[in-house]
Amino acid sequence: MSDRKKILIADDEYNTRTALERYFRRKYEIVTAADGGEALRLLSGENFDLVLTDLRMPGADGMAVLKAASAKGISCVLLTAYGSITDAVQAVKLGAYDFVSKPVKLDQLETVVDAALKSTGTPAPAPEKKTPVVSAGVVTPEGIDTPMKAVYETARTVAPSRASVLLRGESGTGKEVIARLIHDTSGRSGAFVPVHCAALTSTILESELFGYEKGAFTGANERKTGKFEQADRGTIFLDEIGEIDAPTQVKLLRVLETRSFERVGGIETVHSDFRLISATNRDLRRMVREGSFREDLFYRLSVINLELPPLRERRNEIPALVREFVSEFALENGRSVPEVAPETMRKLCEAPWPGNIRELRNCMESMVVLNRGDVLTDDALPPEIARAGSDLPQETITGEPEKESAPGLAIRDAEIRLIEQALEKCGGNRTRAAEMLGISRRTLQRKLSEINGREGQR
Repeated sequence: MSDRKKILIADDEYNTRTALERYFRRKYEIVTAADGGEALRLLSGENFDLVLTDLRMPGADGMAVLKAASAKGISCVLLTAYGSITDAVQAVKLGAYDFVSKPVKLDQLETVVDAALKSTGTPAPAPEKKTPVVSAGVVTPEGIDTPMKAVYETARTVAPSRASVLLRGESGTGKEVIARLIHDTSGRSGAFVPVHCAALTSTILESELFGYEKGAFTGANERKTGKFEQADRGTIFLDEIGEIDAPTQVKLLRVLETRSFERVGGIETVHSDFRLISATNRDLRRMVREGSFREDLFYRLSVINLELPPLRERRNEIPALVREFVSEFALENGRSVPEVAPETMRKLCEAPWPGNIRELRNCMESMVVLNRGDVLTDDALPPEIARAGSDLPQETITGEPEKESAPGLAIRDAEIRLIEQALEKCGGNRTRAAEMLGISRRTLQRKLSEINGREGQR
């Protein structure tokens, strides 16, 4: 009989499930389930030492799997792409050992799994967790000296209030992620309800926002609740708010003033305790001057104004973002997580990124999919990124030590500062510092050796 611990992995995403199976089967006996229902059947008929389950699955979700595992005294670790603090608290209360956000860092998840298996079977209290700093879908290490720091601090400060927030910035800078951060740290018990205004015609947008009664129009075969109603005690996020037409602006203003509305085709007044966050990549002040956006609505929307800088103004975030995206797409495609060659990282940091973080994310997905080895090199770079910096003067590319403004030196200095800050926050613990930075301990050791080598040559 095998002494290996037995783990049940439940995830409806095939690539994630198989990647986790490949990674953990070197140490443990693995059984997989493609959904919550299959996981519940396996739990009823077999014995497991640990359950690793996705939170959101069709049919029975991760909470149902957690309850079944807890009833049998089995430790459970939940995975989720949603990163909801409310769900995390609920999961811990129901007996979860820990709660890990996707995209998963495999070495970090392994640490959690190992600790869970060493526990006595009684769920251990979850370690104290700081609210993560998020940037366009990924967790960015705390302490980065970045123009986004003021955005994060303001977002946390205003989160508990009911004040309307207007997020401004170019497309792809992470406005929806900041909106989710505000909601997740607000303490509001309701849902986060996003609405992408530019994707809907004015007629459809109205029925989406306010809902409709049965028979209100052709095809309205039953009553439908609107987004404002769904956001009761939660947050409604109106993306691309500058695209709504004048009649919808009037209706939106009334909702903001009264917190009430009628469904399309209805006479009943519906009340909703929502919090509004809106976003735009357009200049609403100029639209007000031009008469295409109501001034009174603008002031209602922009009680709190937050402007997200483009990626070209926050280049020292790029190394952390790159590593997060590499981990995400390697796991998604069932591959080991490759490192990024220093010269390749330099080109990624120097690229213009007109599409901001969204463009960087797409680039990293392409590179991971095309990569054939253990290191991401220039071979996988898109042509326009591979040429980044080629038109710059040679001294700018190489970075003379005495020139503080040289991009190459600035990037290296930013990386050194990140490492020093992480080590300081972790009390010199290199394993924890590596986890904070999103890299392996081996990579951190190598970078420290490189830094010490450069210091010795000065």
